[in-house]
Amino acid sequence: MNLDRNAIVDGVRLAHRLTGDPGAETLVFLHGTPSHSHIWRHVVPEFEAAGHRVLVYDLLGYGASERPPDRDTSVTAQADLLEGLLAALGIGRCTLVAHDIGGAVAQIVATRHPARVDRLMLVDSVSYDSWPSATWRRVIRDHLADDAAMPQADFEAMLTRQLTMTVADPAAMAGSTLRAYLAPLRTPLGRVSFFEHQVRHYDSTPTERVAPLLPTLTMPTRIVWGAEDRWQPLHYAQRLVRDIPGAQLTVVPAAGHFLMEDAPASVVAELRALLAHPVPAGG
Repeated sequence: MNLDRNAIVDGVRLAHRLTGDPGAETLVFLHGTPSHSHIWRHVVPEFEAAGHRVLVYDLLGYGASERPPDRDTSVTAQADLLEGLLAALGIGRCTLVAHDIGGAVAQIVATRHPARVDRLMLVDSVSYDSWPSATWRRVIRDHLADDAAMPQADFEAMLTRQLTMTVADPAAMAGSTLRAYLAPLRTPLGRVSFFEHQVRHYDSTPTERVAPLLPTLTMPTRIVWGAEDRWQPLHYAQRLVRDIPGAQLTVVPAAGHFLMEDAPASVVAELRALLAHPVPAGG
């Protein structure tokens, strides 16, 4: 995914790609962790070709975006930055398509500004108290600094194990695909950034805080989940569908947490189905 533009929002640089006619319906794609906008490479071109205006970007501290020291990169802070980025680019309303912690960012923005979110699609999203895992809680609590100082080879081996868990078929996370996910982290700065900008901010407080507001959402919403997701159990998807009025759930067989790697055509089909829903009057 070629991010060919940069925007300064609240004093930090966000790498992004914005294509399409400003008058067309805008789709905004949000990635999660441990990933970056590369995860959308098989999905975004389908909607660019269909004539949509498309914004895809790297969250602060991820991918090609800035990695500033001592900057809050929690999902709440990322929601603030998304709002600032939309304002800077003149995007008033959009459809949010969000994966993993990007789903937390989308839930925050959708409940803050429901009139600005035409539609919402959550893909294997964090929610409620679904994150972080017990393993990451122990790392954050007991030895974050030690892990951040591990040798690069050990760090890459750990990340490779983690990334291999994101797909149903390990062969889907190998070769050039694996290298692309590792690329932004394969430097001393990348290693430190992973722990400081990503792991340190694995915290369910924002999604637990937003949960009581989910029943107030009225925009068309689609929840899409890999049946073999080992990071976000399916019962959280089912809870989201119960809490968000009118939300629809699709479970994709033989697919894991990185659904866009295992079954990109299913993600494309589900988003097309969501876009077929008219936006409610006054939405």
